[in-house]
Amino acid sequence: MACAQKKAEEEGRTTIFVDESGFYLLPSVVRTFAPQGQTPVLRERLTNDHLSAISGLTPEGKLYMQVQATPFRSPDVLRFLRHLRRHIRGKALLLWDGAPIHRSRVVKEYLSNGAAQWLQLERLPAYAPELNPDEGVWGYLKMVELKNLCCRDLPQLGKELRKAKERLRHKTEVLRGCCHRPGLAV
Repeated sequence: MACAQKKAEEEGRTTIFVDESGFYLLPSVVRTFAPQGQTPVLRERLTNDHLSAISGLTPEGKLYMQVQATPFRSPDVLRFLRHLRRHIRGKALLLWDGAPIHRSRVVKEYLSNGAAQWLQLERLPAYAPELNPDEGVWGYLKMVELKNLCCRDLPQLGKELRKAKERLRHKTEVLRGCCHRPGLAV
């Protein structure tokens, strides 16, 4: 990974860490304050309904994200790569895990049809989420911005997630902190 980053730096590429996550209607329960003896109660529907999200994070603290109500498939990943292309000037180094949707025929065809001129893809080591700063984005959204949130349905969850994402976009120190946490040299 360090070799790819060094080469990308020499070529003037923007480094982007990419990952996917799910946001469920069930709340991420976090510690809260309440009067002594009055335990807070969160009421929610028991369901596995969720929103799927994909995001890209740069060491400078830029966040790119797309959310949808269905699981991500290869065409959705391709749509996100095109989204990045519209927003990132120059060449890019994209670091992500080895999920099958990242290694699909659709992604390989996209690269062979000219995207490889601006986009270099590198896989992070298997079973090493601690190497992907984008994991910090998911943790922050779930455990800080959306903590203890009970939504009635997916549209409400989507609205709350969009608002949380916009708040986080303005907290560049938090985003840069995800990239510069101990043990991760970016």
